[in-house]
Amino acid sequence: MEKTWRWFGKKDKITLNMLKQIGVEGIVTALHDIPNGEVWSLEAIADMKQYIESAGLRWSVVESLPVSESIKYAGQDRDKLIDSYIISLANLGRAGIKTICYNFMPVLDWARTDLEYKWSDGSSSLYFDKIKFAYFELYVLQRKDAKNDYTVEEQSLAKKMKETITEEEKDKLIDAIIVKTQGFVNGNIKENDKNPVAIFKNLLALYKGIDREKLRQNLMYFLEKIMPVCDEYGIDMCIHPDDPPRSLLGLPRIVTNETDIEWLLKAVDNPHNGLTFCAGSLSADSQNNVPVLAKKFVSRTKFVHLRSTNIMPNGDFIEASHLEGRANLIEVVRIFEKENPSLPMRIDHGRLMLDDADKGYNAGYSFHGRMLGLAQMDGVMATVRNEIKKQLI
Repeated sequence: MEKTWRWFGKKDKITLNMLKQIGVEGIVTALHDIPNGEVWSLEAIADMKQYIESAGLRWSVVESLPVSESIKYAGQDRDKLIDSYIISLANLGRAGIKTICYNFMPVLDWARTDLEYKWSDGSSSLYFDKIKFAYFELYVLQRKDAKNDYTVEEQSLAKKMKETITEEEKDKLIDAIIVKTQGFVNGNIKENDKNPVAIFKNLLALYKGIDREKLRQNLMYFLEKIMPVCDEYGIDMCIHPDDPPRSLLGLPRIVTNETDIEWLLKAVDNPHNGLTFCAGSLSADSQNNVPVLAKKFVSRTKFVHLRSTNIMPNGDFIEASHLEGRANLIEVVRIFEKENPSLPMRIDHGRLMLDDADKGYNAGYSFHGRMLGLAQMDGVMATVRNEIKKQLI
């Protein structure tokens, strides 16, 4: 697989020269300065492409060309936004960039409650604490019907948290769930926004009446509209699984497991309607056997995210080492190297370690932590390729 790296543009503190030195071959990035819903001009795309290529790398994947919320909930301006999206896709196709990772998750792009959960070795990683999230829903958002999503025991624990949590801890939780994990991804809420909870509540309200089936239909509508331009330019759209793969905030999640993925690929049965195989997201559901899913969907996978998680008995989950956890990345790599070896792959969500902590990196996107993961997976890939060669002798 091609070794790629998610890079956040010219202002990223991790430079392209640094990435070249650690063995990165392709870049995964986006035009982060362009607001959601606006057209990516051919000139802006060409400028970014030239900048990447001047460092001896290639722009392998767009992650992401954001799908506006209005497209997801079918707002009145949906068709106008899709038309702009199609123009951006055409411009990317003209520039020769033909793999687009996107998601269709309502409001929250991904969710964690702790961004620096300490490990015994002094490093830290992302963590999802179910009780903290329950507290956030029940007492910060005060979401109607939130109690229906939690057991009596979980509600009791969330209430105890309400009685003991400090204002500083509360603000840190809000920042983790709806600011730091979202601002650099989809731009719905930014670091300097006042009263992010109010903004977040307004976003949630836009999805009133949108259930699982309606969200599915809205995704189908979007894909059917854009497939002609994908066919024309050979562009692969690869949807990212929901993270975590469960319903959150009363919102439907529609890319969580084998059934969901199978439905999507059949609903719009076009080879350009593909999958970003995120082993980490899928591993956060105990019902998902990640290697089995990799084997089943290998031919429709266009991009791979390698990370892993461990799930706690109470439903919490934590980012695991890339060589451990329930994703079984060694077997996942073996499947893709044997059956679809040309795919771009990037290491996802590294730990904060060494001097990463004071660099201000985006949550989950440290340098040394991801470099360690890349080295581990590079070794796994080399071992698997050696296995394949021996089998051919």
